Amino acid sequence: MHGEYKVPGGKLVVVDLEVSEGRIARFQLSGDFFLEPDEALGDIEAAVEGLPATADARQLASAITAGLREGAQLVGFSADAVAVALRRALVNASGWRDYDWQLVHPGPLRPRQHLALDEVLTTEVGRGTRPPTLRIWEWEEPAVVIGSFQSLRNEVDLEAAQRLGIDVVRRISGGGAMFMEAGSVVTYSLYAPGELVQGMSFAESYAFLDEWAVIALRSLGIDAEYKPLNDIASSQGKIGGAAQKRLGNGAVLHHVTMSYDIDAEKMVQVLRIGREKLSDKGTTSAVKRVDPLRSQTGLPRTAIIDRLVETFTAMYGGTPGELSAEELEKADALVESKFSTDAWLRRVP
Repeated sequence: MHGEYKVPGGKLVVVDLEVSEGRIARFQLSGDFFLEPDEALGDIEAAVEGLPATADARQLASAITAGLREGAQLVGFSADAVAVALRRALVNASGWRDYDWQLVHPGPLRPRQHLALDEVLTTEVGRGTRPPTLRIWEWEEPAVVIGSFQSLRNEVDLEAAQRLGIDVVRRISGGGAMFMEAGSVVTYSLYAPGELVQGMSFAESYAFLDEWAVIALRSLGIDAEYKPLNDIASSQGKIGGAAQKRLGNGAVLHHVTMSYDIDAEKMVQVLRIGREKLSDKGTTSAVKRVDPLRSQTGLPRTAIIDRLVETFTAMYGGTPGELSAEELEKADALVESKFSTDAWLRRVP
């Protein structure tokens, strides 16, 4: 059995092993990490040898830590990273390059269409009727998108939203509210088979699925990094946040919104939590923009999107694709039956 795990911001961990009578055997660890002293490699391999193949990541990491000699230094990886690679080997997890990724970047769509497409395309990937896909969002209408489990009345000032002509919609993934206007954010969705993140915890999968985006931002001069659980940030503060949904057919929806140039004054009129956060930080109404991507790169939004796509394809491959007429029809039907209904919007009043 073979497993690999690229530590976000770190090194590649590779494991090879067999399972004999329910226990790990002939275990070998390799990778481009640093480890001192050399003998510590044998410590790790000895600690893993003979462990039950059913051991979870926490048990594996604990055994590795306990088996390391005093003063051993693991650089670019950790006992937890070895445990993730082990679990991925034991469950036969796949890698990015095992798939023929499709890249989709259609023209502007209405907010509800975007949310419906997330459900439709994730379902199609799970069924095997669509290849794993990266989709870039475009839209022309302003919107507030709240998380699946957020309280509508606690998060949104509906009177202000109506006055400003801002649509309010609810997505299928958890997480916090997003304020969107045309040209103000960069949003993408990944639709992936569940096998890609097998052996990882939810927290580990967030960083794993967005490592390419962090690398792209760094190539533009931003000192970007992933902040657990689901934020992309730099030394100047938060840039964006991620959310996930795992469907029953095994597919994973992972989407991210990053701030390009947001009108903070308008945002805090419609987001109640936004008001509290800015108030807690002593931010006054004189602050007009939230613009980490624009101010930290000096680039137009389109150039940032181009770099994201270039980085993804360089790391994982991918060919341009389109949404099919059938997928758009399914999304439109879901807009009517679900995402436009009061029952869905107010599922958590």
